[in-house]
Amino acid sequence: MKTIAALQTLVTAASLDLEPSAAELDAIELEMPLIRAEVALLDAQIMTIDRPANELDERRVRRARNRVLAARRDLTNRAGTEHTGGAA
Repeated sequence: MKTIAALQTLVTAASLDLEPSAAELDAIELEMPLIRAEVALLDAQIMTIDRPANELDERRVRRARNRVLAARRDLTNRAGTEHTGGAA
């Protein structure tokens, strides 16, 4: 009878680094306006799920979509101008 053995070391919760790094936190902070705009859009869409959308609901969803697009544009423009690694 053959024995089966693990080829890799066991991974335990103690060996994992569960905290985000400073770079990850900075990236999240940079994307927060987009995240907030997407949450607002989702909230506006959820409000119209169980009932017919009236004019106010349509405006709310349209404005939320515009905020998401503006936040994506700003994030993309900001990412295009930032240089890392000493690039000029």
